[in-house]
Amino acid sequence: MNGLYKTELIKPRRPWKGSGDLEIATAEWVDWFNHRRPFEYCDDLTPVEAEQAHYAHHQAPVITGASN
Repeated sequence: MNGLYKTELIKPRRPWKGSGDLEIATAEWVDWFNHRRPFEYCDDLTPVEAEQAHYAHHQAPVITGASN
């Protein structure tokens, strides 16, 4: 994970003005990585889309029209 972080964020944007800029950029990168990054092994879905698809596929069927 550190190598990916350094390759995608740290090295391309240097030199950094200060640690505050680095902290903000890191928070933005982590948010992107965890929520909006497409996963190749999940058909290029984002983590949120993959989770929604998983739960939509595994929901229990709703039984309608049952009478007592």
